[in-house]
Amino acid sequence: VAPVVRKIQDAPALEELCLSGNTIGVEAAKAIARALSGRPTFKRAMWGDMFTGRLRAEIPVALRALGGAIMESGAQLEALDLSDNAFGPDGVEAVRELLTSPAGFSLQKLRFHNNGLGPGGGKILSEALLECHRRAAASGRRFAPKSIV
Repeated sequence: VAPVVRKIQDAPALEELCLSGNTIGVEAAKAIARALSGRPTFKRAMWGDMFTGRLRAEIPVALRALGGAIMESGAQLEALDLSDNAFGPDGVEAVRELLTSPAGFSLQKLRFHNNGLGPGGGKILSEALLECHRRAAASGRRFAPKSIV
């Protein structure tokens, strides 16, 4: 994970981070999160299929660390791809705070397919998106994603 962290640190205007197709554990996610926390220009989190072989209990912890870093940085996300992670409702719950924060108000593309959400996870996701819309409107901003998969 050290090379990824160095690349993030060496890119003060980082806009996109693709971790897709990797296996990111809790400690790696926390290290990446520390580096992302200072990147307010960050816009695209391409994090589909990044928990291959990880215990399901690890995934929410990793997602909370990464989401917290994005919120701390003041970044305005345009795209969030968490597809193909099979994290179920617990994974959606772990990114609820990110989705409803100012970092989520600017989301244009949201990819959540193939995560085994079921009705419970779908409900959590829909409630988070509605809350994002309410909070964005209350702050004078517009939450108007173009694509949700």
